[in-house]
Amino acid sequence: QLQFVQSGGGLAQPGGSLRLSCEASTYIPYTIAWFRQTPGKEREGVGCINLHGTAIILADSVKGRFTISKDDAKNVVYLQMNSLKPEDTGVYSCAGGLPFSQSHCRETKYFGDWGPGTQVTVSS
Repeated sequence: QLQFVQSGGGLAQPGGSLRLSCEASTYIPYTIAWFRQTPGKEREGVGCINLHGTAIILADSVKGRFTISKDDAKNVVYLQMNSLKPEDTGVYSCAGGLPFSQSHCRETKYFGDWGPGTQVTVSS
């Protein structure tokens, strides 16, 4: 079971950018997904990256604005968020699991190792 350390959250203005990091103490041997949660709403899948870092899946709400990358040398997965909107506000968590598909990456039940979450606030 891997443990993750997250960093990079904070306050950004609309149209701004933030980069979130999800770092493990060792090689990450599976898919990493990013989820976000806003008070009063269900946790939403933002996207995921496959084991080799060669393919990503993104939710329609963030396509063209967010991207995910992986650095195996540093055991880190990044979520780059550009053109931020107020509705992107929430607690973002990374999670590790085996499946990599459009449907699996939206479902929290397929991911067992979770980061602690980091707050992202988009506001002017």
